[in-house]
Amino acid sequence: MATSMPNFLQRLFRPFTSSTRMNLNQDTVAQIPANAQNCYVAAGCFWGVEHLFRKHFADKGLLRSEVGYMGGDTRNPSYRAVCTGRTGHAESLKVVFDPNVVSYKTLLEFFYKMHDPTTKDRQGGDAGTQYRSAVFYENQDQETVAKDVTAQVQEKWWKNAKITTEILPAGTWYTAEQYHQLYLDQNPGGYECPAHYVRSFPPLE
Repeated sequence: MATSMPNFLQRLFRPFTSSTRMNLNQDTVAQIPANAQNCYVAAGCFWGVEHLFRKHFADKGLLRSEVGYMGGDTRNPSYRAVCTGRTGHAESLKVVFDPNVVSYKTLLEFFYKMHDPTTKDRQGGDAGTQYRSAVFYENQDQETVAKDVTAQVQEKWWKNAKITTEILPAGTWYTAEQYHQLYLDQNPGGYECPAHYVRSFPPLE
């Protein structure tokens, strides 16, 4: 985490660019098995969300990740547009995973450990609907798991405050600009939301 600049100034100096969206070079399509599934979540600034998921699930079922925008009604949004809070989109993470190695349930449990789902439209000092907590499910099975995990963590982990996480059908995914991908790997010491860390909660049953 950077220490020389206050958080609000770091957010102001986040880069804007007109560069086009590109496929990540971190993985190739040939490496993705046919049974791979997607997990879409939003938990505040997507730089830190991606960084924590990749760090925790490296060689543990995570096949590919990318940051982007979901949940709004603006087509092909730019980072600058999403930052206004007027597109309806949330800064989001797409995880492509191998269900034979890691389950969707395990990914969502980690999601509820690595951010604060009780602060509506805010993580740390980052405020706005683009920083809301959300799970975007792709099918009925994912919806069932998302609602079940949310109920369990509300009762056992976040019992002192109401979870505000939205659980919604996945809409169109818009991959963010290339310079956002693996941002904290490419920019060590870059901005990290202070709400992004892994809590020490007891295992769910």
